Amino acid sequence: MTGKFSAQGAAVGARTIKTGQSRWFVGYKKHTLRLWLPQRRDKILLVPLVSWAAPANRNETRFVKPSVELCLKRLHWMPDLIVGDMAYVNLELQKDLRERLGVGFLTKIRSDMKWAPPFDHGPTACCPQGQPLNWLELDGRQQLHWFGVTDTQPLCQWCWQQSTCARQFSYPAHQHEILLGRIPLTSRTGQVLLNQVRCWIEPAQSFEKNQLGLNQMFFNSLRFTWVMCLLADAAVLLRAHALLQKTSPPPLLRNLMPSQLSLGLL
Repeated sequence: MTGKFSAQGAAVGARTIKTGQSRWFVGYKKHTLRLWLPQRRDKILLVPLVSWAAPANRNETRFVKPSVELCLKRLHWMPDLIVGDMAYVNLELQKDLRERLGVGFLTKIRSDMKWAPPFDHGPTACCPQGQPLNWLELDGRQQLHWFGVTDTQPLCQWCWQQSTCARQFSYPAHQHEILLGRIPLTSRTGQVLLNQVRCWIEPAQSFEKNQLGLNQMFFNSLRFTWVMCLLADAAVLLRAHALLQKTSPPPLLRNLMPSQLSLGLL
């Protein structure tokens, strides 16, 4: 009614469009870098490493780099990969993390972004003549991604260049930070991280809000919001510590379960 916000420092921010919700909200945002702990296979443990509280209109990308640098400064450790939503897309930032710190940052590609070789014709990597390729490895020294032909019945035998083709192709990682980066977006590893790992971050945040009753509270200042963010993180860390100390019988299928990379999520 007065044209001013009742909370000090609050600002208008945009949320993911959902049925029955307004596109905009007034308030603050909590940005948290979480580590997926693999010690308990029967539970999803996402523990907060670094948190930030800021007015809702602050760009999400500005919190990624200081989060990683704080991990290095205080923990003397960094995650191998960070998985974030599309709000954190920043090509220059992702390039800096990969080249300077060796940290990969995975996000989904936006609808308005152009595809780049070897993804000229869509999400499947192909050679110039159309043969599907699989990702082989990243040459860390030269920052080159290598793709090769692994099909049992490839199209190469009908290709006019088969006599001079090594069936392996390299592409620089900086050619497209989202499609290539440290791990190709369309590789099996990249798709698992985006589709089966990243989706746990929203349920984890909702669980914290419901358990601590934060959905029923109104934060009228950024300082008060920051205090509640720290208390929420402390509660999650204490819960994870208790679960890690509690012994449980090993799962019957433990030998069939895959191992896990050191992973951070935003």
